[in-house]
Amino acid sequence: MNLALWIVTGLLALAFLAGGGYKVVTPKARIAAAGPSGQWVEDFGPGSVKAIGALEVLAAIGLVLPAVLDIAPGLVPVAALGLLLIMVGAAITRIRRNELNLVGVDVVYIVLIAFVVWGRLGPESFTG
Repeated sequence: MNLALWIVTGLLALAFLAGGGYKVVTPKARIAAAGPSGQWVEDFGPGSVKAIGALEVLAAIGLVLPAVLDIAPGLVPVAALGLLLIMVGAAITRIRRNELNLVGVDVVYIVLIAFVVWGRLGPESFTG
């Protein structure tokens, strides 16, 4: 179980580090022009898009670094809970925009993140 949690956590960290970093360094107009999956930025200001990206980067770091350094590993499920909130917000935004074909991706992320939260708060807690 611990190995599965590490694999899922590592993949999530890579995905959110890349996605969040992209949002931080890429102008809003360019994200929107990238295709249907980037159209959500039209509902947010440039600062909000950058803030979402920064939160994703921080959460990605928080998924891995505390456990690897063995410094406050209890922050791992906290970071995962933060990502869970971001992805629930993403799904709500997509539903509101009637982008139902893209909600499935958000739901997959939500399930994977919930697995990490459950595993690290419960059976495979770093503190137990």
